[in-house]
Amino acid sequence: MGRVTTTVGLALATGLGVGYVPFAPGTFGSAVGLLLWIALPTAPMVQAAVIAAVFAVGVWSAGVTERHYRSTDPGVVVIDEVLGMLITLAIQPVGWAGAALAFLLFRAFDVLKPYPANRVERMHGGFGIMADDGVAGLYANIVLRLALLWAPAGLL
Repeated sequence: MGRVTTTVGLALATGLGVGYVPFAPGTFGSAVGLLLWIALPTAPMVQAAVIAAVFAVGVWSAGVTERHYRSTDPGVVVIDEVLGMLITLAIQPVGWAGAALAFLLFRAFDVLKPYPANRVERMHGGFGIMADDGVAGLYANIVLRLALLWAPAGLL
């Protein structure tokens, strides 16, 4: 693997270096995902395209990072948290309070890894790294949708 390929892969997988934060890199990676979501247009097709692109780039860059560090799911990889946050917030009509709740929900599901997230996490390579956070994001998205149904209008 070439030096440029490795450098680009590491940069993307670590959220442009956020993954090197010495404590709670996944939380900081989730914050990057939240910031990216804030910058995105609300158009569902744009959000879907960005999620697909982040997944594809994440599978590749996480795989590059695994090979570079000779380690399974190295802690510096945070592009999976970026993906998870984008999925959590996909097509959600939320304000700041709802975005904060989404952040907390995703972090909880990412840490707890309920079935089948705990199963797909065992898959090899970048796909496995990305897939479990994708599942956690789906769970968080569903719970956030339920919260929006029950919350008083305008609260989230």
